[in-house]
Amino acid sequence: MPVPPDDKSYGSAPGKWSAYMRDLFRTRQPPPLGSVDPDKIEAAAREKLKDSPGSFGFVFGYAGTGETYRANRRAFTKWQIVPRMLRDATHRNLETTIFGVKHPSPLIIAPIGCQALVHADGELATARAASALGIPLILSGAASRSLESVAQANANGTRWFQLYWPLNNDITLSMLARAKAQGYSALVVTVDTMAIGWRPNDIDSSFLPFIHSVGIQVALSDPAFMKTLGLDPHTEKDFPTFPYDPKAYDKLFKEGDEKTKQLVQLAMAWGKEAVNGVFRTWEDVRFIREHWEGPLILKGIMTAEDAEIAIDEGIDGIIVSNHGGRQIDGSISALFALERVMQSSKVKEAQSSGKLTILFDSGVRSGSDLFRAVALGAQGVLLGRSYIYGLALAGQEGVESVIKTVLADFELTLGLSGHKTIADIHGKAGEVMIKVTE
Repeated sequence: MPVPPDDKSYGSAPGKWSAYMRDLFRTRQPPPLGSVDPDKIEAAAREKLKDSPGSFGFVFGYAGTGETYRANRRAFTKWQIVPRMLRDATHRNLETTIFGVKHPSPLIIAPIGCQALVHADGELATARAASALGIPLILSGAASRSLESVAQANANGTRWFQLYWPLNNDITLSMLARAKAQGYSALVVTVDTMAIGWRPNDIDSSFLPFIHSVGIQVALSDPAFMKTLGLDPHTEKDFPTFPYDPKAYDKLFKEGDEKTKQLVQLAMAWGKEAVNGVFRTWEDVRFIREHWEGPLILKGIMTAEDAEIAIDEGIDGIIVSNHGGRQIDGSISALFALERVMQSSKVKEAQSSGKLTILFDSGVRSGSDLFRAVALGAQGVLLGRSYIYGLALAGQEGVESVIKTVLADFELTLGLSGHKTIADIHGKAGEVMIKVTE
């Protein structure tokens, strides 16, 4: 089979993501990550991090027995795409508009913390990859780099900030002000992690990088938080080193190393502020709404009832998500939750009028996964663990490779199914798919 003409315009022109496949064939070499198969990429990342199994487990891990994690994946197989033939899908366009901003695709980089666990550049590499391809980035509140350094790496890219909000309102307001000043255009408040879920992978190995101040760099660089401790904010020279070695930290702590002792003390202080078992309410959300002018998004909404409350509370968007199966073992799958949320006439009306934006997260690995989530009503779809595996293997290039792989797959799936644009399938699950019952 002849190789198609050269075309490297993926990411820079509508409908050209599939050019990535042509480029891979043209090189006559394996892909940058050795494969485009998500299972093989995951396995390669596990091998790459074999000397730090806790780091891999921290990313890969799930709550309890993994029932919810597996349910997330199974849910996609229950919706099967129905291809239509002899339609002109020669020219395809994945562009979509979210909160008034046009993006090259519905794909969004999900917030994942502690990226310094898997690569020396951590969140900076991810931010650069997202910017290079025009993909929106959500920075985790548990990042191992500061808001400011990630904004600089992301340059002119679209970026949002995910808040694990502190009990101290002054600290919250300080973080919101920093996010606004650094060009984070939307605020994502995660509502499903008031406490860390039961995660055997981490518990069995006592793996908790936060205890050594790895993954609390947003807090340590915050002037309001550090002021409460009588200290100056950390700077970029204070970011965590790679690879993370918890035993080395523990040894230094036992030996009385002052720097390590301070890091542990700082971690304990931050632990009293956020993700500490204090469960917030809609009243707390109103405080955030009052003090954030841009789009406000709640991540972790899993029912139509909560989505309808969000509408009444003036929330701009929700992310239907079960945290990738990391919080509750035995929860309904996120895709099933999306299906149920979109059955609400109030939600559908709010989405249609532009009052509420529906995003989706949890279990996404392939282009067909994106197809299904969009068809069920999602306007944007978050990609999580997969890009972290790419980061572990090849830094920025690895993240870019995963993004290109997923979007090339999505664009080809769209066309081969007889469709040209996102509008052709958005919210049309009953037309473009069939739900298979067991």
